[in-house]
Amino acid sequence: MTGLRQTNEEARRIRALFEAQGAQLVETDILQPAETLLDLYGEDIRGRAYVTTDGVRGEMMLRPDFTVPVVQWHMESNADPARYTYSGKVFRMQEEDLSRPNEYVQVGYEVFDGKAPVQADAEVFAIIAKALDGLPVRAATGDYGILTAAVRGLDTSDARKAALLRHIWRPRRFRALLERFGGKADVPATRAALLAKADPMADAQVVGLRSAKEVEDRIAALREDAQMAPIDSEQIAMLEELVSLRETCPNVLGNLRDIAVDMPSISEAVTRFSQRLDALSEAGIDVDALEFEGNFGRTSLEYYDGFVFGFYSETRAGMPAVATGGRYDALTRVLGRGREVPAVGAVIRPELVVALRGQA
Repeated sequence: MTGLRQTNEEARRIRALFEAQGAQLVETDILQPAETLLDLYGEDIRGRAYVTTDGVRGEMMLRPDFTVPVVQWHMESNADPARYTYSGKVFRMQEEDLSRPNEYVQVGYEVFDGKAPVQADAEVFAIIAKALDGLPVRAATGDYGILTAAVRGLDTSDARKAALLRHIWRPRRFRALLERFGGKADVPATRAALLAKADPMADAQVVGLRSAKEVEDRIAALREDAQMAPIDSEQIAMLEELVSLRETCPNVLGNLRDIAVDMPSISEAVTRFSQRLDALSEAGIDVDALEFEGNFGRTSLEYYDGFVFGFYSETRAGMPAVATGGRYDALTRVLGRGREVPAVGAVIRPELVVALRGQA
């Protein structure tokens, strides 16, 4: 989209801004071990990763982003707080739109701070906004923490909650589960016939990787779920209201406080949202004009679990996000083998910044 020289110059400018904020420059290998990464990335990136086999190292992949290897490196360093920056190419297959590059440069900024996570959210957003200052871009924000808190507070089984939480990043599947658990969707005929059998395994032949015991346990879980009462329609309506919110942040805060009266499980997340707005305002962000979308980011990376945001061109429809970021505390717990460090970060695509600068 732009010349590599211009892109690299822009990457250096952005990286210098991050280093001036106190970020340590780090580098990661282009080739990364695939096993862990493929489990952590969302379906979108997992399906677009370049994977190959090394005779000595096993399955390897070209890095589709920097965050996971940076987190791995940080969790071994035990530094806290810590700030990092990096730049380099990432690689993703483009199966549908050949006009979009399959390799491009990212510049990132990551903050690991267990003492002031809300302020860290604001810090990362503000420095990305500063790096894009003067460009024709709009910002959008969201918060996975509110939706996950709502799901965990539902009056239903832990198994149903786990299924919904697992599919938060897949809006269609999430909605289909809500309809099923709410009694609005019929049980598929094949499943109903299976569960109606006195002994579903009597004429079954076990094939594939699952054992007969695993299949029996799955059938038992389906039978137990079929006997459960539907999730209350009012709770489902509140969930649907949460994901449909789209307004400026102060107006959304008022809506969230109203919903929290009847859904107290989100109260702590709403308080954190309010505190984040205060921190953003203190960081110089005009929160009165900042957009919030309840559905924002639900088809992106699955390791985000809190505040999420993106910056988009206002002049070029169809251009990918110029910058994206969010909180990923749970990822540090996975890669830290149980040790969790609150973390938030973001990346900018410098070639898109160069492309937009002439339109500023």
